[in-house]
Amino acid sequence: MAENDEPIHISTDRARAGTTPHMTRYVLGFGLALVIIVFAFLLWS
Repeated sequence: MAENDEPIHISTDRARAGTTPHMTRYVLGFGLALVIIVFAFLLWS
């Protein structure tokens, strides 16, 4: 354990070892739209 009580501050990008792409929101949006289309198709068929 560290002897000093000083907190260690590092940036978010460094803590995650890189940047985070915003691809997840597109995948979730596309999947949601696809589910809605499939449910609408099943409702009317």
